[in-house]
Amino acid sequence: MSSVLLFPMPPSRAPEAAPKAPRAAKPHHAGHRERLRERARGAGVHHLPDYELLELFLFRSQPQGDVKPIAKALLARFGSLAAVLAAPVEDLGAVKAEDARGRTKGVGAETALDLAALHEVARRVIKEEAAKRTVISSWTALVAYVRLSLQHEAREQFRVLYLDNRNQLILDEIQNRGTVDHAPVYPREVVRRALELSAKSMIIVHNHPSGDPTPSRPDIHMTRQIVEAARALDLSVHDHLIVGRDGVASFKQLGLL
Repeated sequence: MSSVLLFPMPPSRAPEAAPKAPRAAKPHHAGHRERLRERARGAGVHHLPDYELLELFLFRSQPQGDVKPIAKALLARFGSLAAVLAAPVEDLGAVKAEDARGRTKGVGAETALDLAALHEVARRVIKEEAAKRTVISSWTALVAYVRLSLQHEAREQFRVLYLDNRNQLILDEIQNRGTVDHAPVYPREVVRRALELSAKSMIIVHNHPSGDPTPSRPDIHMTRQIVEAARALDLSVHDHLIVGRDGVASFKQLGLL
């Protein structure tokens, strides 16, 4: 009978675990939204720089992704927060920015509409403030209102603020829109509209898209024509304001009225 040799079985080995995949690095903007909101809640939104204030608003219309590049691109394109809000919807929609991953993202139609709506809200709030008080004695409110309405307009606008006998605003009406350096004005139409509204006085306003609010010779001549037409019907022209990016020029303060 042959003998059988028994060899011990080698100990079983557990299968080697597959190497762990390296963790993907979190994008730099991860948690940024909540951190920004916390700072806004703690210190107040008035402490945020313009681009972060704009980011905070963009969170609403763009619920995902990093909006900081878009906020900075908007400010770079238009030059200031006020100019961003006053920009035409089609110009806003054309702005694009590249995120940290190299992907290009645009402002988009919805965000552009939201920004335009925010500008209109601000304009109406300031208009209410101007209308609540006597306009002539509220110079600061009046200047703030006309600057917000016209400072960043790309084309010239001619507007008239019609006032009642207490110098409160009845209507701010755009009489005409023109080109980059001219808007046609018809003194008879300005005065006729005042009679229709039972206005007692008016403030003439127009903008210089060039940025310089200095009155031109045609501006001075046109103002004198309106003043003469108004005087014949016992109407007063309190002032003519020219709005530019560099400020607001007042005919009354310049001694031209």
